[in-house]
Amino acid sequence: MRRFLFVLGAVVSVALAGHAQTASKSFVGTIAGFRPENAEVEIKPDNGPAVVARFTPETLAQRVAPGEKDLKKAQTIQVTEIAVGDRVLATLEAGSLNLRRILDMSAGDIAKRNEADRLDWTRRGVSGVVVSKNGAEITVKMRTMTGEVQAVVTVGEKTSYKRYTPDSVKFADARASKLDEISVGDQLRARGQKSEDGLKVTADEVVFGTFQTRAGSITAVDAAAGTVTVKDMASGKPLLIRVTADSQLKQMPDFAAMMGRGGSPFGGGAGRGAGPPSGGAMGGPPAGGVPAGGPPPGGPGRGGMDVSQMLERMPAAKLDDLKPGQTIVVSSTRGAKNDEITAIMLLSNADMLIQMATAGAGRGAGGAGRGGTNGGGMGGMMGGGGMGDMSGFGMPSIIF
Repeated sequence: MRRFLFVLGAVVSVALAGHAQTASKSFVGTIAGFRPENAEVEIKPDNGPAVVARFTPETLAQRVAPGEKDLKKAQTIQVTEIAVGDRVLATLEAGSLNLRRILDMSAGDIAKRNEADRLDWTRRGVSGVVVSKNGAEITVKMRTMTGEVQAVVTVGEKTSYKRYTPDSVKFADARASKLDEISVGDQLRARGQKSEDGLKVTADEVVFGTFQTRAGSITAVDAAAGTVTVKDMASGKPLLIRVTADSQLKQMPDFAAMMGRGGSPFGGGAGRGAGPPSGGAMGGPPAGGVPAGGPPPGGPGRGGMDVSQMLERMPAAKLDDLKPGQTIVVSSTRGAKNDEITAIMLLSNADMLIQMATAGAGRGAGGAGRGGTNGGGMGGMMGGGGMGDMSGFGMPSIIF
């Protein structure tokens, strides 16, 4: 679920208002399957069991573009144009499962919209951990390949704010908020008018939340239940991680194998999880560092690409790929239970990241301690902290 849920919610409100004087039942859901021999469609509502509804010659099928709130702009389509994965507002005839109307948002159009929006947040925005607030200015720290940098977010009267809710991983659940609720230590993303060096943003929108990053070794995987149990590296106690449809699973490249072949972990190697041909293993800059002419698009200046951006570009993984004995790093909101969390992003094969975090802590005053801004190399990227302390790690938590 992404930003289109807000739009679909607005469409639902308009549509229900238009049918207020009827006994029709309307609900929002996702197309799960078809039974063409009976002219039936299976729809999984957002809340509740699946519904098998029937098309009739009188069924009105329409399509609306993601982001469009004016129902007058809905286009009539054939029911055969509706596909599995589409988001729909279904209206049933009173007392039956016959579809009176089905309003469709194409899954392909939604995906394109989401990707364009995600890229816009990268191009016009910054992401980091809040280190200070001073009037209308919020300072955030970001991790890059060469260490820590800081960016300043300037807010104004027209800036909108949303805050992630505890125990939720969905941006769609973020509630309206205000500047006063932002605290030091929160993770924050802002977009608006961005400076050329990427270190200043006059914000149109701000999204923030209180998150945590945990690390551990997998002891059990229950794919059917959607859970992973790990031995928490910080506490030594079991930690249950719930993986939902909104969680993102990523797999770290096999750095040891890549370096054994003489390649760079962040260059254009051919190892497992290699990125696109134009970038490195994590979808970052080509081998040799930041290209001539300035930082990568959307990345902070003077420090190279934001580490969180590179992590987001890592290859996707599946729950079935996880095995006992593997090490993972996971981000989540801070919920009611300390021994049970819901994953926002889970990185598998994370041994090297944890080793680098530990190595950074062992440098002492001469190294890249927590909060330091002059730490070089990967130790500087990871920050400090003891074994299992991933507080200095720029793990993506606000994902669109």
